[in-house]
Amino acid sequence: MYYVYILYSADFNKSYVGYSQNIERRMREHNFTETQGFTLRYRPWVLIYTETLETKTDALKREKYYKSGVGRVKLKEIIGHYLQTKED
Repeated sequence: MYYVYILYSADFNKSYVGYSQNIERRMREHNFTETQGFTLRYRPWVLIYTETLETKTDALKREKYYKSGVGRVKLKEIIGHYLQTKED
């Protein structure tokens, strides 16, 4: 199984989309052990959304979708829903 995930940094109002076979490990890396890259600059990250996919190819396609024009609209909806439920 592969997972596409969306992270959100409330401190910086930034999002990140990635994929992994092990979300717990990736969260540790994003928040604690990575020493370079985009996610290092905007810590802390909160996992706000996941999707389960059968293959790596499917996960890559879905990740690219969220990084496309149409996918960005859906991404903003997911973030908006997260922020709304967080306020409630």
